[in-house]
Amino acid sequence: MKIEIRLRIDAGDGEACDEEVLVLDKPHDRLEQIGLSLDEAKDLLGRVQERIVGAQAGAYAAEHRHCGACDASLRRKGKTVIRFRTPFGDVPVASPRLHRCACDAATTRTFSPLADLFHEHVAPEMLYLETKWASLVSFGVTVDPLKDVLPVGATLNAETVRHHLHRVAARAEAELGEEQFTFIESSPYQRARLPLPEGPVVVGVDGGYVRAREPDREGRQTHFEVMIGKSMAEDRGDRYFGLVQSFDRKPKRRLHEVLRDQGFQMNQEITFLTDGGDSVRNIAVDMSPCADHVLDWFHITMRLTVMGQYVKGLAHNREAEAAEIERTLKRIKGFLWNGNTREALICARDLEDDLDEIETDYSGMKAFRKNAAEFHVYITRNAHTIPNYAERHRYGERVSTAFVESTVNTVVGKRFAKRQQMRWSKRGAHFMLQTRTRALDGTLQGKFEQWYPGLAVATSDQKLEAGPMAA
Repeated sequence: MKIEIRLRIDAGDGEACDEEVLVLDKPHDRLEQIGLSLDEAKDLLGRVQERIVGAQAGAYAAEHRHCGACDASLRRKGKTVIRFRTPFGDVPVASPRLHRCACDAATTRTFSPLADLFHEHVAPEMLYLETKWASLVSFGVTVDPLKDVLPVGATLNAETVRHHLHRVAARAEAELGEEQFTFIESSPYQRARLPLPEGPVVVGVDGGYVRAREPDREGRQTHFEVMIGKSMAEDRGDRYFGLVQSFDRKPKRRLHEVLRDQGFQMNQEITFLTDGGDSVRNIAVDMSPCADHVLDWFHITMRLTVMGQYVKGLAHNREAEAAEIERTLKRIKGFLWNGNTREALICARDLEDDLDEIETDYSGMKAFRKNAAEFHVYITRNAHTIPNYAERHRYGERVSTAFVESTVNTVVGKRFAKRQQMRWSKRGAHFMLQTRTRALDGTLQGKFEQWYPGLAVATSDQKLEAGPMAA
């Protein structure tokens, strides 16, 4: 069976181009020969793409062959070749170079009209695919499936994909406004005139660690901290954000932009759940006059659990003292759960005194005393953010950043740390966080459509919706 595939292009000027694109000779009596094979489809797409791009570029160049001021025909000097990278192959585009008209006061004597059209040599859709896939899996793994299913250029490699992802992240970074100490700019009178907000917003912020590319001075492997957050707004969807604190210069602006995209208003209730660390807590300071800052219950209980393990070890040497200390820990936990920081701090101070008086050969005693002292300081510094957790729990309000812990695992663990042995620079990790968080919460596509209004990237949801309509 002979199959001939032809392409007809009508440029709208009364002339149409009709040419043969691909001829196939396929049998019809073997299952594996039914339909187009993957290689045949890739070959077909590549050929069609080359002709379509060439026709569009030729039409654009023809429209700019005359002077815009006097309509004089411009003399041609020569031509160059532009390599335009698309999902369906790298297309060579003949770019004519023209002499400028005598009435043109430009400093250059010649110009290429296609330089304005191809101001980027990578198709936006190709850039989107590379960025999205590389944000979810490693750079090397991204290249393999693209080459398997699409007729992309043979020169596509992991380094190219990494470079393109950084370019996308850098463009998004450039759009961020200036950092501000506070984002509370409205007066109480102005806030009273705002419409009623749709519902409360809950923001959780936590940290994780990534392997650093550069070792320390002694040549040892080092890590640096990244911050991950999740903002949950009723009926607005969830948003992720991430940053490298020691690299980012606009952490509060970044959080503000996420909240703004969710329609946040200055008269809207917002709860910030953090682990109490200075770097994490400072991001949310002065973000809203209606903000409620809450110390994460999970991190309190985690510290108490660690001290409880030391008590079990102490019980082998000093059973009576260990039993008394265990009761003190339970009292501290009960006081904190009910928001009684005054009594909790008294018990924490008593715990330190009791541990100092115990004489034992228990090997973990020094670490136990250190943990108790650090816990006392931790509660003292964060006492103003400790609410009545029991009351919040009864009303169904969040008391823990467990939802952020899973977010940290999703954003950082699965791409940066767990099975990935890559070591990261702070810049590279920060840029990856910007695209990865957008790929995970589904806003990467919207960002590309903002940059390229004519871009229509079909998501899986759109395809599912189009299916029944087509049927």
